[in-house]
Amino acid sequence: MVNKVILIGNLGRDPEVRSTPSGQPVAEFGLATNRKWKDREGNRQEQTEWHNVVCWGRQAEIAGQYLKKGKQIYVEGRIQTRSWEDKQSGEKKYRTEIICDNFQMLGQRGDSDSGRGGSAPPPYEPPGGSGGSGGSGGSTEPEDDDIPF
Repeated sequence: MVNKVILIGNLGRDPEVRSTPSGQPVAEFGLATNRKWKDREGNRQEQTEWHNVVCWGRQAEIAGQYLKKGKQIYVEGRIQTRSWEDKQSGEKKYRTEIICDNFQMLGQRGDSDSGRGGSAPPPYEPPGGSGGSGGSGGSTEPEDDDIPF
């Protein structure tokens, strides 16, 4: 079985970086991807899809430092849907997220409005390389109880 996502899109907002109670950094941001096509009448159509992206550990720190709203990035990861019970209404809520294994900033160097000179860091590679077995051994992801949101 395979659960693999590859996206190229633009950040809809600056990443929100927080820490779990155990101190694990986590970054969250929205990523917009666009699809363009011509309908049966030949009219150009465009659809924007929004993805909730979550990064953990050192990758979350890098995202918080270098990623800004509007920046184009390449993301590799997996789809995960989590659920919880809304405290006010008692309803079960769902959120589908892209758990980012690695990302790479695209575009030209210096095309961000941060005004910082120099070069960006290389793309994040999870410990042990990117060819993991998908098992829980060595995972840097915290338990569900540690998620601060």
